[in-house]
Amino acid sequence: MDIIELTPAQARQRVAAGAILIDVREAHERASGQAEASRGVAKAELLAAPATHLPESTAEIVLICQGGLRSLQAAQALAAAGYVRIASVAGGTTAWRDCGLPLVQPVQTVEEHDFQQRYSRHLLLPEVGVDGQRRLLASRVLLLGAGGLGSPAAFYLAAAGVGHLRIVDDDVVERSNLQRQILHTDASVGSAKVSSARERLAALNPGVGVEALPLRVTSGNVEVMLQDVDVVLDGSDNFPLRYLLNDACVKLGKPLVYGAVQRFEGQVSVFDAGRHRGAQPCYRCLFPEPPAPEFAPNCSEAGVLGVLPGIIGLLQATEVLKLLLDIGQPLAGRLLRFDALSMRFRETRLAADPDCPVCAPGREFPGYIDYAAFCSSGV
Repeated sequence: MDIIELTPAQARQRVAAGAILIDVREAHERASGQAEASRGVAKAELLAAPATHLPESTAEIVLICQGGLRSLQAAQALAAAGYVRIASVAGGTTAWRDCGLPLVQPVQTVEEHDFQQRYSRHLLLPEVGVDGQRRLLASRVLLLGAGGLGSPAAFYLAAAGVGHLRIVDDDVVERSNLQRQILHTDASVGSAKVSSARERLAALNPGVGVEALPLRVTSGNVEVMLQDVDVVLDGSDNFPLRYLLNDACVKLGKPLVYGAVQRFEGQVSVFDAGRHRGAQPCYRCLFPEPPAPEFAPNCSEAGVLGVLPGIIGLLQATEVLKLLLDIGQPLAGRLLRFDALSMRFRETRLAADPDCPVCAPGREFPGYIDYAAFCSSGV
């Protein structure tokens, strides 16, 4: 049947005469205001069980959404279900507001209001939505390093609402860091990086828990660091820690988001061999042996373009969010390289090494080694 479309003024008159006005938008959309006298019931919820929210099928029902399309679709579905006096507001809440008709704020707790406002752009994405955002809030991420890579990653993970960030770094802020480590300010010089990070992240999103650990990660404590986390982000700047972190993630089945920068180039990948043995590679599959020190100088020796860690760190944060939400295609089995001078990305396919000493299928964990000696040997 054809659905009657009412102007906002006509709809208000019907409501004054006893019609029931239902706002079928999502809760986060209604947070900015809904038509006076309307009841909020999301479209999917209404159509799943109309009898729960509506009286008998002969009652007069007026539906409203943001622009008029969803309410019209919902009205057609209700008409097909037997509701005989159903109408939709043409132009929706936008037209209602443009006509100067009164809007009211739905009753919300402080926490609900903050959730709807802070994450409103995430809530609009079908791939995230309310359920996905609550999933992020329940997630725990370990960030190894509060430096060039960890800084942008931490900022965006906190802004995105990842509920708990465990940041581990035993270093203090130096003035030379400020060219690229944007978590820190000049006033932070001399203070622990993790303390500086916690202060800045709390100012951005006080709802995120930041666990600041001013420790050096070793074979003796790495498993404690990985306890209860969902994803690990590697923001380290040395090979011994990268190998240690990889081995622990394989043993404990934690996805590892890898990033590295030098001069004008950076690279990113996801290593998830612990959960996908034989199907996805680990860091050792890419680098079975560490390069000789003269071929892999760190940033303090070779320098780095200040914006480069920002680009790579944001790519790492993107991969973390995809893993937490289980959306998209992660960089597992792929190494993404970026050249800032040519502004080009290049992707290399990575295969799992069937003879990998750590992640080969059926192979028992060989135990942690002296990673400093392993990396200094150059063999």
